[in-house]
Amino acid sequence: MKKICLTFLSFLVICVASFSQDLNEMPDSVEVTVVDSYITPELPHYFMLSFFTSSPAKSKVLVANKYEYNVSDSLSESHSIKIDLTKLNLKNKSIPYIITVQNSTGKSFKTDVYDVQWPGEIKVQNESNFLMLCLFGGTVFFVPSPTYVINNGRSYFSLTKEIPLLSFRSANFSYPLGYFSAEYSYLFNAEHKNFFRLGYKHIIEIPSLQYISPGVDWFTTFKGFNGVSAELSIGWFKILNSFTLYTRYRYNFIPTSAEKNFQEISIGLYTSFFSVYF
Repeated sequence: MKKICLTFLSFLVICVASFSQDLNEMPDSVEVTVVDSYITPELPHYFMLSFFTSSPAKSKVLVANKYEYNVSDSLSESHSIKIDLTKLNLKNKSIPYIITVQNSTGKSFKTDVYDVQWPGEIKVQNESNFLMLCLFGGTVFFVPSPTYVINNGRSYFSLTKEIPLLSFRSANFSYPLGYFSAEYSYLFNAEHKNFFRLGYKHIIEIPSLQYISPGVDWFTTFKGFNGVSAELSIGWFKILNSFTLYTRYRYNFIPTSAEKNFQEISIGLYTSFFSVYF
């Protein structure tokens, strides 16, 4: 019996020593898993970065070997940051970055060098070009789209201004997946002159052209003349990589008075410059 007890005790001591050694040899490093790393195509350009750590840690990111930002000032496993690149002096198509994390004991670890690419054909703008693009964007923002309106064999001229309000990011970042918009139209020499619209447009990118965009709108004159419309837009080509020339056909339904249904053909410039992205 004594031999059995001694054998069991020896085995227990060996197991405890082995377990203690394993604990001492356990790595205290922090692994980083990057989830999202991209640059938004619309102006201003933002570097969007998010990542997870294998254990709670503080984190920083070093961009282009000279711009350092705090990502998480407190211990966390989920990290994200949005960096405005328009104020940085970046000239290369590829931008390197390194993530530094610090665990609960204060020990720091660095990742390998990652890189993020400017999307599509977007070129890094210097300050003067960026200012010119902003001025041009502001001009486009206020310029309405000319529209040809047909109603019961009669034609009218209209000016329309559409403003994309909320846009949804797509996988390739050239265009949003879709957007909600507000729109105002003025019809010259028509019975109902002022129209306000709210609608949703879905964007489908296609080869050789830029996109096709089916959409649906609700509209009102605020004087009892209300309806819905179905539309289809075609994006033909880009201007300055931020504006797209498009044509649009729209059919407007008046549920209470079908004889007043009317059609529209318009041309304009689309940009998500002033839109809020999700």
